[in-house]
Amino acid sequence: MERRRYPRGKSFYGGVIAFNARQSTLDCVVRNFSSAGAKIAMSGTVLLPDEFDLTIARKEGTFRARLVWRDGLEAGLRFTSDDDSRVISLDVSRKLRMRKAEIARLQRRVSELTDGQ
Repeated sequence: MERRRYPRGKSFYGGVIAFNARQSTLDCVVRNFSSAGAKIAMSGTVLLPDEFDLTIARKEGTFRARLVWRDGLEAGLRFTSDDDSRVISLDVSRKLRMRKAEIARLQRRVSELTDGQ
């Protein structure tokens, strides 16, 4: 009997887990997936933090995930919203970095224009 609120469809997606301030990554296989969570399989035993980012290229997205259970090389995840987490997602981090670079470029241009007066 299915106990989940959102049933998961079987899948076979490649995934990348990112943690440790995105300095550590780990490849995994997403075995089932729903909008609320996923089951992943890893090729080796590794310690996972309670929260991390899961990027799934075929879904074209990065999901903030919380570890719910772990059994050997498999783990169950629940996706959380950015509001539930103290850590921002990889997508948001990339956008923020691009915006900061754009602001710095514009500030340099304004400085060039005002110094010439």
